[in-house]
Amino acid sequence: MSGTAQPMPFSMPMFRNFIPEQIRPWIYVFIAVTFQFSGGLYLGTLNQMMGETTLMREDLLMCLYANLAGMAIYFPLLFRVKFRFTNKTLLCGAATGVLLCNLIAPHITFLPLLWLICFIEGMCKIQGTFECMSNIQLWMSPTRDFTVFFPVLHIIILGSMQLSDLLATYLMYYYHWDYMQLFICGIMMTDLLILTVCTRHFRMFKKFPLFGIDWLGTVLWAALALEITFVFNYGDYYDWWNSPVIRKVSLSAAVTFVFCLRRMFSIRHPYLEPKMWTYRYLAPILVLVALVEMLLATEHVLEETFFEGVMHYGTITGVQLDWPVLVGCLAGCLFSYWWMHIKQFNYLRLIIIGLAGVIFYLLGYYFTVSSDIHISQLYLPMACRGFGYAVLSVTFLTCAEEIMSFQHFFQSLAVFQMLHMVMGGVIGAAIYTRGLKYYIPDNIARYGAAIDNVAANEVPVNIPYFMEMFMSQMTEISIKQIYGWAAYACIFLFLLFLLYDAPIRRELKQIPSWQKIRQKIAESFADKK
Repeated sequence: MSGTAQPMPFSMPMFRNFIPEQIRPWIYVFIAVTFQFSGGLYLGTLNQMMGETTLMREDLLMCLYANLAGMAIYFPLLFRVKFRFTNKTLLCGAATGVLLCNLIAPHITFLPLLWLICFIEGMCKIQGTFECMSNIQLWMSPTRDFTVFFPVLHIIILGSMQLSDLLATYLMYYYHWDYMQLFICGIMMTDLLILTVCTRHFRMFKKFPLFGIDWLGTVLWAALALEITFVFNYGDYYDWWNSPVIRKVSLSAAVTFVFCLRRMFSIRHPYLEPKMWTYRYLAPILVLVALVEMLLATEHVLEETFFEGVMHYGTITGVQLDWPVLVGCLAGCLFSYWWMHIKQFNYLRLIIIGLAGVIFYLLGYYFTVSSDIHISQLYLPMACRGFGYAVLSVTFLTCAEEIMSFQHFFQSLAVFQMLHMVMGGVIGAAIYTRGLKYYIPDNIARYGAAIDNVAANEVPVNIPYFMEMFMSQMTEISIKQIYGWAAYACIFLFLLFLLYDAPIRRELKQIPSWQKIRQKIAESFADKK
């Protein structure tokens, strides 16, 4: 860092004069949290929605993945629209988009349209969050230090994620599943009221036009992500490539990928530039992100199967486990802040600590899974999951920012978040689902062979009750086996990192000012005549 560099003064001139300076950043923190609470449909209401609508579990999960894909695909466009429109315009537009999507989504049954609504809602969600957080970055760190910004950002994101799930579940249980949509509409109207009364249109730099954006490339990459997600989300339902549906979507994904590559290498400013892929440590980070997400996909398959098929937890009982996850997430973010900013330790070692948290989570479930346990015995593994996930999320973003130039950082974020939020999870869930389909029949065949007429006549049994207990035990054993394999994989990954070292600095390079970023974008298009 340069010794002559002076921190930029923090101000929020978009607020009207009667708003006190001290509360202005907190207003944007509140608005960012409200955006993170939103979604097209909500996972906490999944069971009741399946019971009241014609939608299957796969349909609703596809809505969730479409929402996450919309967030991920929008990253490279965030700065371009920031330099084109005022902060008030972008926040009001994002809040209005979230409001309309939440009003419309509960009444749509045509799946492609519902996926599109959830996709658009994801774009609005990340737009609103980015606008709020980018404007208070200097408030959090006058030197734009990402070792401060990323932990605080993830406290908001991960904390809101858990609280949103809790709120959606309680509203569904005591009222109805669409009350969560109504609640989000209410807080978006509150945001619009605050923005209308408290803010004004203000530009800190000259308006930059939206030319040179590869809109077709954006659509192609988004289509590719959704096609791959569709294959792995619906693969088990359609019996994979034995189904003409999966074969057709797989073929269309391959064709879309060819068009994406051709466009990336044939136009001057593609959505994802070829140079973005050439950074030395980007590929290992992306592979690690995908592997960690695949390991943590146990949340959506094994945990839910255990809660419903073995423990028979009700909705309110199961959601109580969100609290230890929330505690773990907050602890992970604060630990990352202490490690990277306060102590300035090498943050590659932080990845190892995050992987250790995931290992404790997987082993905790492996040794705990049983129909005889109390729910409190799951608190520690769930807290370890939240801790490991938070540490790895913060550290991965920090590493990506360090190894890449700012020009390509947000392009890499699109790929990073697509693996982080969408593909890693859906591929991992497909693997675990396939594992259950193999192990449950296999265990039934192995243990069921001990049941014959002689054994049954020795001890009179209630056949229906016995079969119910038998199937529950076979599910329990199968879940334990898959958790064991996942723990083996995570331990192997952990050992690889213990043997690996990389020359990554302890101090991060600084993010340039908004004016310099705008200047660089303008210079990149200067010779486009």
